Amino acid sequence: MLQQMNLSSAHGDILQWLILLPALGSLLMLFVPRERFGMARLVGLIFSVAAFGSSLTLLMEFNPEFVGYQFFSRQAWVPSLGISYVLGIDGISIWFLPLTTLLTMLVIMGSGSVQKQVRGYIASLLLLETGVIGAFAALDLISFYVFWELMLIPMYFIIGIWGGQRRVYAALKFVLYTALGSLLMLVAIVYLGFVYADQYGSLSFYLGDWSNLNLTFREELWLFAAFALAFAIKVPIFPLHTWLPDAHVEAPTGGSVILAGVLLKLGLYGLIRFAMPLFPEALLYAAPLFFVLGVIGIVYGALMAWVQDDMKKLVAYSSVSHLGFCVIGFAAMNLQGLQGSVLQMISHGISTGALFFMVGVLYDRKHTRRIEDYGGLAAKVPVFAFIFLVFTLSSIGLPLTNGFVGEFLILFGSFSRYPLLAAVAVSGVVLGAVYMLSLYRRVMFGELDEQKNGDLSDISLREILVVSPLLVLVFVIGVFPMPILSAVEKSAVSALKFVEQVRSEETELAASDGFSGNFFSGESPTVSGSVDR
Repeated sequence: MLQQMNLSSAHGDILQWLILLPALGSLLMLFVPRERFGMARLVGLIFSVAAFGSSLTLLMEFNPEFVGYQFFSRQAWVPSLGISYVLGIDGISIWFLPLTTLLTMLVIMGSGSVQKQVRGYIASLLLLETGVIGAFAALDLISFYVFWELMLIPMYFIIGIWGGQRRVYAALKFVLYTALGSLLMLVAIVYLGFVYADQYGSLSFYLGDWSNLNLTFREELWLFAAFALAFAIKVPIFPLHTWLPDAHVEAPTGGSVILAGVLLKLGLYGLIRFAMPLFPEALLYAAPLFFVLGVIGIVYGALMAWVQDDMKKLVAYSSVSHLGFCVIGFAAMNLQGLQGSVLQMISHGISTGALFFMVGVLYDRKHTRRIEDYGGLAAKVPVFAFIFLVFTLSSIGLPLTNGFVGEFLILFGSFSRYPLLAAVAVSGVVLGAVYMLSLYRRVMFGELDEQKNGDLSDISLREILVVSPLLVLVFVIGVFPMPILSAVEKSAVSALKFVEQVRSEETELAASDGFSGNFFSGESPTVSGSVDR
C-alpha cells in the first residue's frame, strides 16, 4: 500500500483550495463587463496571485524526508461506482504546482497584447490552471481523467480563438491527437477497476489500492500500452510529436508558454505516477523502446530546430529535443536518470517558457517571427538582448544555469544503462548549442536594417517584471539544485522500487536459464504470471 500523510486538515484544505481558486476566478469572469479589459486582467491576476501564494505555502510546509503522499484527502464522489476525489502530492508533483501557478500568473501579467475577448482569454487560462493542478494532485484515476480531459477545453479555445491564421487547424489537431490517446486510457482505467472488483469484491479507482493488483504479463502489456499512448502523445515522444509545432506556432504567446511550461510535463509525470506502480513488468520490457525513441527525438528535434526560419517553430522543435532527454532519463530506470528527468522538466518549463515570452516581445512590436526579418538588434535593444542571451544559455545547458544539472544527471544515468545510445544522445547537447547560438547570432548581431527595425523599442518595464522571476530561477536552480533533487529523491526511490523488484526477480530467473527478455528480443521477460506488489 502506498504511504500517505495528512499534515493537518488546514494544510489539506490548501491543496483543495489551490485547485478551486482558478476555477472560481474563471467563473467570476462571467460577471465582468465584456468591454472592461482592465478589470478582467485585474480579477485574473488576483486569483492567479492567490493560487501562486497557496502553492508556495504547500511548498514551504512540504516535508522532503517523508516517503509518500502529503496533504492527503479522500472524499467519496460516486460511492456506488467506487469513485472518490483523492488528492495528494509527493516530492515529484510538489514542484510542478508552483511552476504552474507562476507561469499562469506571469502569462496573465503579460496579456496586454491580447485585445479581443479578453474576459474569455483570462477565464480560459484560469480554467486551464485548474485542470493542470488537479491532474498533478489527483490520485484517483477517474478524478485524474476528468482533470486530464478538462485541460483540453480551455487550450482548444486559447489556440482556436486567439491564435494565428491556421489556429482552427492547429486546435483541432491538438484535441484529436490528445483525445485519441485519452479514450484508450479510459478503457484501461475501467478495466483495471473491474479487475480490482473481481479480486477484492468492490470497485475502487484509487492508485493506492491498485498497487496491490495481480495482473498477468499480457494484461500489463496491453494496459500499459493504452496508458503509454496517451502519455506519449502529451510529452510528445517521436513520432507522435507532429501536433506540437503547429500548436505552438498558432497559439498566442501565453498559450505557448503554458503548453511548453507545464502541459507537456504531464505526459512523463503520468508515466512516473501511474506506469511505474501499476505496470512495472511491462514498463521494464518496453524501456529500451522508450530510450530509442527518446534518442531519436533528441537528434530529430535538434536538426529540425536548426533549419527553421520561424523563431517560434524553432523553440517548439527545441522542446521535442529537450523532452527527449527527459524521456531517456525516465527510460534509464535508475535514480540519477529519474532525478535528472524531473529536474529537466522543471528547468525546461522555465527556460522554454521564457523563450516564448521573448519571441512574443519581438512579435508584439514587429508582427513577424521570421529570423531573416531581424538582425543587429543588440545595438538597438541591449536590455532585451542581454535577457535573451541568459535564456539562450539556459536552454543550451550552460553550467551554473538551470539547464545543466538535469541534463548531466540524465546522461550520467543513461550511460550506466545504454552507453552507446547515450553517446548518440550527447550530440543533442552539441546541436542545441548550434541552433540556439545560431538563432541569437542572426537576430542580435550583424548589420541593423534601419528601414525594418530602426523604430524597434527596448523591452518595457512591465515585460521585464514578467520575465524577471524566470531570470532569477535560471541561476537559483543552476547554483542550488539540491532542494529539488533532495525532495525528488525520496519519491523517485519509492517509484523505482516497483521496477527494481521486477528487475531483481528477472535477474534471478535469468541466471537459472540464461535469458532475460525485452522489447527488442521479441520475448516476454522471464518473470511470468503476476507480480506481488
